[in-house]
Amino acid sequence: MSAEATNPADPAPATPGAHRRKSRARLDLRRLGRAALLGPAARDRLPDAIGHVVEAHRAHHPDADLEPLRRAYLLAESSHRGQMRKSGEPYITHPLAVTLILAELGAETTTLTASLLHDTVEDTDVTLEQVREEFGEEVRYLVDGVTKLEKVDYGAAAEPETFRKMLVAAGNDVRVMSIKLADRLHNMRTLGVMRREKQERIARVTRDVLIPLAERLGVQALKTELEDLVFAVLHPEEYEHTRELIAENAAHGDDPLAETADQVRTVLREAGIPAEVLIRPRHFVSVHRVSRKRGRLRGADFGRLLVLVNEDADCYAVLGELHTCMTPVVSEFKDFIAVPKFNLYQSLHTAVTREDGEVAEVLIRTHQMHKVAEAGVIALGNPYAPASDDPADGERADPTRPGWLSRLLQWQQAAPDTDTFWSSLREDLAQDREITVFRPDGGALGLPEGASCVDAAYAQYGEDAHACIGARVNGRLATLSTVLKDGDTVQLLMGQDPASEPSREWLEHARTPAARIAIQRWLAAHPVSAETFGGASAPGARDSLDDAGAHAPGLGTAARRPALPARPTTDTPGVRDANAVVDLPGATVRLAGCCTPVPPDEVTGFAVRGGVVTVHRVECAGVERMKSAGREEVGVRWGDTTECRVTLVAESFGRPHLLADLTEAIALEGVAIVSATVEPPSQQRVRHTYTLQLPDASHLPSLMKAMRNVPGVYDVSRAQHPATTVH
Repeated sequence: MSAEATNPADPAPATPGAHRRKSRARLDLRRLGRAALLGPAARDRLPDAIGHVVEAHRAHHPDADLEPLRRAYLLAESSHRGQMRKSGEPYITHPLAVTLILAELGAETTTLTASLLHDTVEDTDVTLEQVREEFGEEVRYLVDGVTKLEKVDYGAAAEPETFRKMLVAAGNDVRVMSIKLADRLHNMRTLGVMRREKQERIARVTRDVLIPLAERLGVQALKTELEDLVFAVLHPEEYEHTRELIAENAAHGDDPLAETADQVRTVLREAGIPAEVLIRPRHFVSVHRVSRKRGRLRGADFGRLLVLVNEDADCYAVLGELHTCMTPVVSEFKDFIAVPKFNLYQSLHTAVTREDGEVAEVLIRTHQMHKVAEAGVIALGNPYAPASDDPADGERADPTRPGWLSRLLQWQQAAPDTDTFWSSLREDLAQDREITVFRPDGGALGLPEGASCVDAAYAQYGEDAHACIGARVNGRLATLSTVLKDGDTVQLLMGQDPASEPSREWLEHARTPAARIAIQRWLAAHPVSAETFGGASAPGARDSLDDAGAHAPGLGTAARRPALPARPTTDTPGVRDANAVVDLPGATVRLAGCCTPVPPDEVTGFAVRGGVVTVHRVECAGVERMKSAGREEVGVRWGDTTECRVTLVAESFGRPHLLADLTEAIALEGVAIVSATVEPPSQQRVRHTYTLQLPDASHLPSLMKAMRNVPGVYDVSRAQHPATTVH
């Protein structure tokens, strides 16, 4: 993977500790080169070249079986023998260095075995079948997962398709990505011999893809060093300025964090809390970010305090002591123990103010939390061990299968070409934070921060989300454009029409590649429909209703239905009807349009000008207004006839054919439409008002139920205000 690489003049380390690590890496590399030139060791004896790998491995796994490492090294060394890096070292130094990185982070034996072999299939005559026969299926799978596709076969698509192959493999075994990250780190450490153009290209891919992957897998130790190496290549002037800031601060001698660390140790010792207090210097990119945020940096800005304890409860005990005995900056407090980050990270974050006004940031975590914070999924050992004690169970626990990876695996299958996949991958990985939203059935969806209901729909239903007509967020109706927050409960409302169409406007609210790719695929497959009608709620599309003459802007196209029988309306807002009998001889009775009473509603009447009595439901707001105006109240009862008129309001989400489907549902109930009005859509919601002639008032509940059952309709109610009809 790195036959062209060699040792550069390494970027200056961000801290003395980093300097020691880099110096050790250079010494190890020279020692690896010398050991590899001596050839393999005697049979059954560990070769000298992997002695430091074994030492690091045993520190994390004292009982590990070292035989696979010995055999893997012998195969790798013999296979790569004669291959040299541009630096002049034997090629075997690269897989050894990659394996050392993983061993120091605590990777288990299977990962280290595959790491030693990770370039053999790509660069030598070793075959995957040979790896399987000698080391088993797991090692073969890991080696295959990180083996690059050939440019001769894929051309310019080789690199993005290699990443696609690796990510798909990581869906079954995330250790594939662990090896890839360590491989890229060593290649970045040895990048200097390449021409400037190639250095920048590799650094950009590292920035856009590998660093976000390291962040998502929680491998901060690799992520921070990769960030510094990329920073040095892509922003050399800013890197040099940051290096000077760090050097100037170190030259001052007095470190305010050292004094604060002593104070913290004293506080915790007096409280009887066993703890280790360390100064954790910021790496280059972190110093650069803080300097841009705060301007002139002070001594405490160049690092943070790290407090390590034994138990979770001790973390909160430390927090209580610090906030009691020192001056806390309350706005800086974050609890990532109670609510861990999506990449497994757990820690308490706080800050205290020193007497000189400087602010010292403090991280509080257990030793195990610290191990996971540094090494992420690598620190979990083998996450694919059987979930139960019964080896025949076959169940495998996988705590490293995060939501973002599941989403990525889903949408990458739908990416129509390499360019779409590559651009969508970078876009997806650019999302810094993830949120979790819950379904009413108790399930959960992981989404990037800023995701909308559109994204939730496609995350849950795939391309079936084309039929989504709305959502309820935390129990309240919401448009599909609603941006979701961490912890929201989302109920997606799905239509039943198989011809349902997504709206081009949905692209404006889609933040996930899964949603964008699915919508774009539909639009590309339906160019006429997309251009003419713009999807479910595009402006300018129309739906027609022949019988009542009502037009509904924004509802898409509708098939023309046979004209429904219509009844003429009177010239007054009320509706003349003989069903209501009033206690005022000779009076003309009108049912009020504001509440459209029907049998068996409890009603009352008021005498108005012209010998007319208007009849209202007793709960109608118009009753109080009539009484306040001094209108004479008249007794009303229902007569023997059952035919009546009623005004209903249907609230719905806009979609194609909705108006036609509603009128058909009404007609199937044997009800005549007297008049209908459809208001212009607002935020994808549409309001329909119908005045209807019922043959029997008792049929009203079933009519309202039939209307509610029309896909897209989320409520049907009796009119509570004067309705304007279209004749």
